Amino acid sequence: MRGLTGRGTGSGPGRARDTFQAAITAAAVIAALALSASACGTGGTGARDEGPARAGSVAGSVPAPSPDPTGRAQQVDAVRLIKDDPQVSAAVKRGLKPCVADDYPVDVSYGDLTSGSAEDIVVNVLTCGDAVGVGAYVYREQGGRYENVFKAEEPPVYAEIDRGDLVVTKQVYARGDPVSSPSGEDVITYRWSTGRFTKEFSTRNEYSKTVGGAATPVPGH
Repeated sequence: MRGLTGRGTGSGPGRARDTFQAAITAAAVIAALALSASACGTGGTGARDEGPARAGSVAGSVPAPSPDPTGRAQQVDAVRLIKDDPQVSAAVKRGLKPCVADDYPVDVSYGDLTSGSAEDIVVNVLTCGDAVGVGAYVYREQGGRYENVFKAEEPPVYAEIDRGDLVVTKQVYARGDPVSSPSGEDVITYRWSTGRFTKEFSTRNEYSKTVGGAATPVPGH
């Protein structure tokens, strides 16, 4: 799994759950989770922003690059895409700053999620240092521009492409859990159908409370 925490920019396979749990003890994560909790006012994962974006949500100032002869999308300016997207929250935009020089904490993946004429783009916005996922977005080429068709903005969150499906991973906190010790994680699989992403199934991995304990998968719920 690519990166809820402990990652740099770019694409590729993720690290183990242990890195994830260790990294979220940073102050930046505490602040992000506190902000989300106060905004939601509820317990659990609180997937307030997760799901398909509103119809007509277009990052209008960012034209889609022409695909190469193989149909693959050319590399995009993901930072500009996020900052020009009206569906991205002001908090995520304010936090999206270079970590070093002009190196922004974003992961970008290209692949076929929506069976469109061009490859779809998955963008994950992270924190500097601990690389905690604070926002995950999917963009679909439509009429020469990118349309936001999915967003999840409750950290820690990370989205990736898995064999044509969109897979979103989030940590779960039960009442009384310290920030450094969540009860588990939800892994949710979405599939594109009739012009939107719909939830296909989910798995909850419950973490052992002992150091080094393995996660226990629970069937979809």
